[in-house]
Amino acid sequence: MTAAPVRLTARALLLDMDGTLVNSDAVVERCFSRWAERNGLDPAEVLAVAHGRQGHATMALLLPDRPAELNLADNERILAEERADTEGVVPVPGAAAFLASLTGLPHALVTSADLPLARIRMTAAGLPMPSVLVTAESVGASKPDPEGFLKGAADLGFAPADCLAFEDSGAGIAAAKAAGVRVVGVGPRALPHHPDAHADTLTTVTVTAAPDGLLTVTVG
Repeated sequence: MTAAPVRLTARALLLDMDGTLVNSDAVVERCFSRWAERNGLDPAEVLAVAHGRQGHATMALLLPDRPAELNLADNERILAEERADTEGVVPVPGAAAFLASLTGLPHALVTSADLPLARIRMTAAGLPMPSVLVTAESVGASKPDPEGFLKGAADLGFAPADCLAFEDSGAGIAAAKAAGVRVVGVGPRALPHHPDAHADTLTTVTVTAAPDGLLTVTVG
């Protein structure tokens, strides 16, 4: 039996990038598998927690006794590798039409990527960059800390409770929930983390705006 569509209302949308708008899994897997091997770790265990976090936060989680300066140095190395590697970077199905439907509506990108990487990946996927951006440089703490989503809501001029986040990872969903933002989970990684609604891809998501600006997001 097909599930009935889920409808949520919001005043603004907060959009993760990797795994939500852009499928960059191939690059992440290549770069973090190399890092895992350099540090004597199982690549599968690293990749199980790498999605959604800034690189140094992943490293701190996996190697808690490692000096922070080494994690930050490795983070810069991985970012450089990721910026140079766009092979396999493609839009999540439905992402282009979804972003086009948000033209003129309040929305922000809230990503753990830094600004150069975000621009490279959105361009590689052929997607337009939202005008309001919260990137790694914008925050002092990585997802699952809520800072990015709190900043995104504030930059758009709305309370977190009036926003709706789109996320694919456990870290991202936890960050949104901690900020008091409801979440539409996108893709298979999101489903185990109990988002408020779930879409296999963005092809099943529509957004309509009422004259008063209230957004209705239909999933399914």
